[in-house]
Amino acid sequence: MGVLLINGSPNKHGCTYTALKEVAGAIEAAGVGSEILHIGGSPVQDCTACGHCRETGYCVFGDDAVNECVDKLKEADGLVVGSPVYYSGPSGSVCSFMDRLFFSKSDKYAHKPAAAVVSCRRAGATAAFDRLNKYFSISCMPIVTSQYWNMVHGNNPDEVRQDLEGLQIMRTLGANMAWLIKCITARGAAPPPVREARIGTNFIR
Repeated sequence: MGVLLINGSPNKHGCTYTALKEVAGAIEAAGVGSEILHIGGSPVQDCTACGHCRETGYCVFGDDAVNECVDKLKEADGLVVGSPVYYSGPSGSVCSFMDRLFFSKSDKYAHKPAAAVVSCRRAGATAAFDRLNKYFSISCMPIVTSQYWNMVHGNNPDEVRQDLEGLQIMRTLGANMAWLIKCITARGAAPPPVREARIGTNFIR
């Protein structure tokens, strides 16, 4: 068992990483493995809706970590995505990364527990948090909660470490993630529900 944690910040060991490390520590303490994947500090190509991944299962753009992440997420038992808050939203890099990670591939991730984590200096966290959760809610992925919205506050890692409530929220999230994974994988657990064929309704005739 293992949880993949995606660090969507360009800063490998910044505020977002500090929050994710707290989540990962609680996951590990509960006996479940974890791995933090940093998407890097280079620009991330946007999804162009070319459809290549419908045929191959992989993104046509192979010069970043998206396709590596596709393989890791297929094998993972759960997912946590972290991002700094830029203008009340996730970073542009993490949005481009997630668009390509999920476009025409999300069936492989269905029923894996998922959660979003955001880091901000002061405000805008709830809008960024909402944006990230939409990737999971459209993909049949149970969203793992904590005791409050999954956010930390601080302008640098030292300040984040002073956000004692935020760090507790991260630990609670990690514990809840590990617990849900154990429930799903427990012997005798019910199989996931059979999904109906997708229906698409257009409103322009």
